[in-house]
Amino acid sequence: MELKLKRPIIFFDIESTGVDPAKDHIVEISLIKVHPNGDEEVKTRRINPGVHIPEASTAIHGITDDDVKECPTFPQIAKSLAAFIKGADLAGYNSNKFDIPILVEEFMRAGVEIDLSGKKFVDVQNIFHKM
Repeated sequence: MELKLKRPIIFFDIESTGVDPAKDHIVEISLIKVHPNGDEEVKTRRINPGVHIPEASTAIHGITDDDVKECPTFPQIAKSLAAFIKGADLAGYNSNKFDIPILVEEFMRAGVEIDLSGKKFVDVQNIFHKM
């Protein structure tokens, strides 16, 4: 399938300590950045959330406190992640209801501004339900 892109699009997924974007934290983020010329950049980062990962969350994504104890915290990677996202649209599954809100919350907690104005958000879950 050929995508006709005017700017990059990032397909991403987040694993977290729970399902509440306002209070839970990211423990892993995976991103695929597709450029208009077809080039792709793939990044996956494990993140130390600074809080205990509940067993119920570990049962879903398999990531434990021990797995992330030596990983950077979100504030430590926030600026480089913001630079990677800059100028790209965002896409994911259920991303408008969960992934984007928790990502924005993490940037706010880290004190790093991220400008999402003018970005397009493609939530594949919405497309799936409409089909």
